[in-house]
Amino acid sequence: MTAFSLLTRTDRDAASMRRGGIDLTIEDIGARAASFPAFDGHELVLHARAPSVGFDAIVAIHDTTLGTPLGGTRMRPYRSPDEAITDALRLSRAMTMKSAMAGLDLGGGKAALIGDPATDKSAALMHAYGDFLNRIDGRFSAGQDAGLSVADLDRIAEVTPHVFGSSLRGGGDPSPDTAIGVALGIGASVRHRMGAESLSGVAVAVQGLGHVGAALCDILAEQGARLFVADVDSARIAATVARTGATAVAPSDIHRAAADVFAPCALGGVLDDATIGELRCAIVAGAANNPLGAEIHGEALRRRGILYAPDYVINAGGLIHVASELHGWGREDTLARIRRIAATLAEIFARADAEGVATNAVAERMARERIAREKGRGKR
Repeated sequence: MTAFSLLTRTDRDAASMRRGGIDLTIEDIGARAASFPAFDGHELVLHARAPSVGFDAIVAIHDTTLGTPLGGTRMRPYRSPDEAITDALRLSRAMTMKSAMAGLDLGGGKAALIGDPATDKSAALMHAYGDFLNRIDGRFSAGQDAGLSVADLDRIAEVTPHVFGSSLRGGGDPSPDTAIGVALGIGASVRHRMGAESLSGVAVAVQGLGHVGAALCDILAEQGARLFVADVDSARIAATVARTGATAVAPSDIHRAAADVFAPCALGGVLDDATIGELRCAIVAGAANNPLGAEIHGEALRRRGILYAPDYVINAGGLIHVASELHGWGREDTLARIRRIAATLAEIFARADAEGVATNAVAERMARERIAREKGRGKR
């Protein structure tokens, strides 16, 4: 284990602390994480705990070449710390790629809180997380992801400045901008694959009706798309059907829907050997992070003739929203940057067609090329 004093200011050289009755312990688990298949040269992986308030988190920092890591915080009842480590490793790498492809000067990081967001969240837990962010002196700035709300970010922001997307001093929920970017990306995908200039009459199967999925359905319905929707929460389904006229589909069947586009907007890993063989769509384009079970599944989609819009390109609208808070961009500037998602996807699709390779392979190469250029310029 790396001595924690190397990670903080010299006046904070202990590996644990007590603040307001809360014991906070931070452990560098980089050596352990390096043995995981999802490890990709990550710069720092930490395990932070405050058992007295139920705080248990894995924070992974993938790459800081482009700037300070900024990433969402996901809360799930992970079955084990190893599962949380894998999720944080994969998601933080995706954040690096997302920033690179969106032209942002941000690094890649992610936090995975271990716990049930429906029962385990508390003000004390969020304050402990804020204390942790203070303790690592801005090495990572946290935003919103599955399981956390703007109200949770507000709690975190009560004790730390290293949080973005809170209503106290930020731009609030980034989900609507994520949805805008995904809708634009679906439009770019439909143009490339189907030659259609609008989404009128295009059938889209949306898996997951959380903040982003629900907002995406509203946008698609306004543009005349025919919607099929699924979620584990029946109330979300009912609300979306009432607003958009969508057709409800069982969660286990949504990927098999006879639709032009399958839009995964829930958790990742939904496209694997089994589910790809069952797809009946021409395009996969959605908001979910890491929808591919593994990178090889991008090639599996290509071989089936299914166009894949790489996740960290199409879902970058939320990160752009948060970056606008950091840089002080106006609304029109922010929207202009989100609109570039469509052009970036068009370039990826064209390159993939010309080279006969999977779109996710092209996107990764483009992202790594930008990072390599910045390293060559000595940007750290």
